[in-house]
Amino acid sequence: MSDSSRNPNTIWETAYGQLQLQMPRETFDTWLRSARLIAHEDGTYILGVANIYAREWLEHRLKKVIMRTLSQIAGRSVEVRFVLWAEHHEPEEVYEAGPLLAEMKEYVAPEPRFETLRPGETGLNPRYTFDTYAVGSCNRLAVAAAQAVTEMLAVQFNPLYIHAPVGLGKTHLLHAIGNACIEAEHRVLFTSSESFTNDLVAAIRAHKTSDFREKYRDLEVLLVDDIQFIAGKDSTQEEFYHTFNTLFEGSAQIVIAASDPPGAVRKLDARLGSRFEGGLVVEVQPPDYETRLDILRIKSQMRGFGERIPLEVLEMIAEETEGSVRELEGALNRVIATAMLSHEVPNLSLAERALDQIAQQRQPETLNPGTVALEDIIAAVGDYYGVSPDAIAGRNRSREVSNARQVTMYLAREQSNISLAEIGEALGGRNHSTVLYSCERVADLVSADSRVRRDIQIILQTLQKEGVPVPRGKHQDRRR
Repeated sequence: MSDSSRNPNTIWETAYGQLQLQMPRETFDTWLRSARLIAHEDGTYILGVANIYAREWLEHRLKKVIMRTLSQIAGRSVEVRFVLWAEHHEPEEVYEAGPLLAEMKEYVAPEPRFETLRPGETGLNPRYTFDTYAVGSCNRLAVAAAQAVTEMLAVQFNPLYIHAPVGLGKTHLLHAIGNACIEAEHRVLFTSSESFTNDLVAAIRAHKTSDFREKYRDLEVLLVDDIQFIAGKDSTQEEFYHTFNTLFEGSAQIVIAASDPPGAVRKLDARLGSRFEGGLVVEVQPPDYETRLDILRIKSQMRGFGERIPLEVLEMIAEETEGSVRELEGALNRVIATAMLSHEVPNLSLAERALDQIAQQRQPETLNPGTVALEDIIAAVGDYYGVSPDAIAGRNRSREVSNARQVTMYLAREQSNISLAEIGEALGGRNHSTVLYSCERVADLVSADSRVRRDIQIILQTLQKEGVPVPRGKHQDRRR
């Protein structure tokens, strides 16, 4: 249908719905949710936005995707212009919200609150210091670098970038740096990248960007945890880039923690990656036996059991529990809890019983890539979202079913041994490119939206708890 035969309001309404599905939630909510079609002039759609910041971002970052979506719906090439506009200037003729827009409004998230800190608050946990951090061959370089930056801020290693898998002590090290700097009476702030993003969104909506920038830029030390979660969030990365530059040029110390080195963080802005690599990048590795033993000594002392747990018990836990610091602490807590509940003195026999209970609770590894059948994924996703497996595998295009189907495609690509074409064929006869788009969209949402990450984690945990069997058949020996 051509543009001339359709109402521009209807075209914009349809495009608005499609753009919400295409974009990460934070991107859409921050920059496009409040946009309104206020005029249409000979193929040019004039969109009103709330502030200059939004107008500039849409013009330089999102204009192409908006034009492309509008052109596809209109059936011809169109232009887009962004102008400043406020609710009380709303034009007399406003398009009526159709079913799609009404449905979207039901899913509008509550306005986030801009998290300001009271005077003296830093976001730091005073328990996490260098004195309570076990040092070994796995982390010696990272600890030495962390201590060096506290002695000479922004002189030797700026930024300091610490990376490691989950549970190996990155966050503790950031807090230790912050607490040492607080003792030296420096202005310090610890935050996570998710808190930074939430603050930015809330500040823009509340017109408090000046407060936001004062919070994050009037500092001598900024500590940011889990920086990988801003990857793919264009607006957040842009603001963090400018925050980084302001602090760096002002000789403030920046310390960053992430799960991977800068070059391995998917969809990280190249400018940020370059800044991070321009400092010192250090890795924390899984603790060896001696370090695990030191960690257990420290944790038992912090729990008040330092002299009550024999060394041989700690040695057994260190020997039997390989992996993250959190797993070590969990095993120690199990031993302590077993002793308290049974009114026994911790000993080797009690420790063996406690560790056996942990081993029995652990499920076999069923979620290595290539080991889960598509049928099991469909069943788990359908159960979580309340959608029937037949609907996921069919042609139903309702919002609930489409979301569940896209998550199924994403998990099937990550966890099964079948190709994209086979996934598409099993899920309603969709083609390879449709499946790829769905997988990439969900991957973007996993990076951008904590709720989506939680959904995926719960579904994976469900599959793991059910101990889904590895199928022997058409899914078994295929390769993507």
